[in-house]
Amino acid sequence: MSRVEENEIAFCGPLELSRRVREGELSARELVELFLARIDRLNPQLNAFRETLADVALASAAQIDAGALEGRGALAGVPIAVKDDMPIGGCVRTRGSRSPSAPEERDAEALRRLRHAGAIPIGITRVPELMLFPWTASDAGGVTRNPWDLTRTPGGSSGGSAAAVAAGLVPAAGASDGGGSIRIPAACCGLVGLKPTRGRVSSQPLGEGWLGLATFGALARTVPDSALLLDAMHGAAPGDRFSVAPPHGSFLQAALTPPAAPLRVAVSTKLPLGSFARLSADQRRAYDQTARLIEELGHQVTERDPDYGLVAPEFIQTYLRGVHEEFATLERPDLAERSTRQLAAVGGRLVPVRRRERLLARRGATIARIARLWEQVDVLLTPGLASTAIPAEGGHGRSGLVALDRAARFMPWYPVFNLTGQPAISIPAGFGADGLPLSVQLVGRHGAEETLYSLAGQIESARPWGGERPPLAAL
Repeated sequence: MSRVEENEIAFCGPLELSRRVREGELSARELVELFLARIDRLNPQLNAFRETLADVALASAAQIDAGALEGRGALAGVPIAVKDDMPIGGCVRTRGSRSPSAPEERDAEALRRLRHAGAIPIGITRVPELMLFPWTASDAGGVTRNPWDLTRTPGGSSGGSAAAVAAGLVPAAGASDGGGSIRIPAACCGLVGLKPTRGRVSSQPLGEGWLGLATFGALARTVPDSALLLDAMHGAAPGDRFSVAPPHGSFLQAALTPPAAPLRVAVSTKLPLGSFARLSADQRRAYDQTARLIEELGHQVTERDPDYGLVAPEFIQTYLRGVHEEFATLERPDLAERSTRQLAAVGGRLVPVRRRERLLARRGATIARIARLWEQVDVLLTPGLASTAIPAEGGHGRSGLVALDRAARFMPWYPVFNLTGQPAISIPAGFGADGLPLSVQLVGRHGAEETLYSLAGQIESARPWGGERPPLAAL
C-alpha cells in the first residue's frame, strides 16, 4: 500500500471505516496493522502513546473478521486509543504517575460498550499526572507534542488521545473531561470534542470523578464521528450516581440533520468573576466569524451572558478537593510530582470535609442560576481557548500554584460547565496566524447533546474542516 493510500484510509474516520469493514472492502486486521504501523512511525515524534496493545488488538480483529456476533456493530473493526485514566481489564492504569498500580480487573463500562459496537482498543495514550493540567507532560511519561507544531502542546489532559487522532494514528480515541480535558485538546488539535451531560456516560467502575466534575467521552475529527462514538458509549449502569434521560433518536442522526427550526443562540465572551485571561485576536476573530455564520444559517443570535456569580472560586475549590482525593489513592504518593503534591495539600487544607459537603450542597443553586439562561436560549456560543496551543511543556516543572494560574488563563470558558454538568462541544474554527487550530465552544441545556450535534453538524457542513491534516501526518 502506498503512503497516499495509507493516509486516505487513516483519515476516513470511524463512520466510513466501519462501513468498509462491514461491506468487506477492508478487514479489521488490515486496519489494525495499518494504524500500528503509523504509531510505530510517528509516535516517537509525538509521544502520544504510553503503550500499544498489538497482540490483543490483532486477536480482536481476527474475531471480527471471522464473523463474531459481537463486533459487527456501528464501530466494526475500528481501532481506537484509550486514555490512561480509563480502566482496561488486565492493563495497568498509571494516570500519568510513577506510583505503581495493579492491573485493572475489568473494562470501564464506556469501553465495554465501545467494544460491543466493534471498536478495537489499540493502545493507551499519555496524560499529565492525575489528569491535572491542560498540557500533557509528566515526569513519568515525558512531553507529548502537537502534530500541527511539535513545539506546542496538544492540550490536556486528553492530550495523548488528541495528538493520536489529529496525526492519524487512530481514527478516534477515548477521553475524559473534569475541567475541559476533552474540549481543550480538541481545540489545540483541530478536533471535535464533546463533554457529555453529567450522567450521560457511565463512570463505572470508578464511581464519581472529582466530586462529579469528570465524565468520559471521546475525540474525533468530525461531528458525525463524534456523535457515532457517543451513540456507542452512552447510558448509565448499576452504581452510577448520575443518569440522564436517553436521547429521542440517535446522536448520529442529529449530527446529520440541521435544526428543524431556527435556534436561539446566545453569544458571550464574558469571563466568570475571578477568572483572568486575555482573548487573542485570532481567537476573537474565530468567535466573531462563527457567530456571523450561525446567524447566516438562519438562527437568532443575541448577546447574552450567563449569570456566573462566583462559579469560578466554587469550581477551583471543588477541583482542588478532587485533586486531594485522587492523590490519596496513589500507592506511593512520595513518587508524585512536586506540583501534584502541592495542589493535593492545598486541597486538603482549603477544602476539608465539612467545606466539601457545603460545596456539594450549594451546587444545585449554582446550576439553577446559570441554567436560567437556557430558559430563553437553546445554545450558548463562547470562545474556545484564550489563544492557540501554548508551548508543549506548559507549566510542567513549575510550582503547583504557578501551573494552576497558567492553566486558568489558557482555558477560562470551559470549567464552569463541568460544575453545572451541561453538555458542551468544542469545534474547529479555522487557523491562527501561527498556523495552529482555532476553536469555539457550544453549550446546551442539560441532556441537549442532540441540539448541539445538530447545530455543530450544520456549521461543519457550511465550513468543512474534516480534510485538514497536520504536515506530520503525511510522513
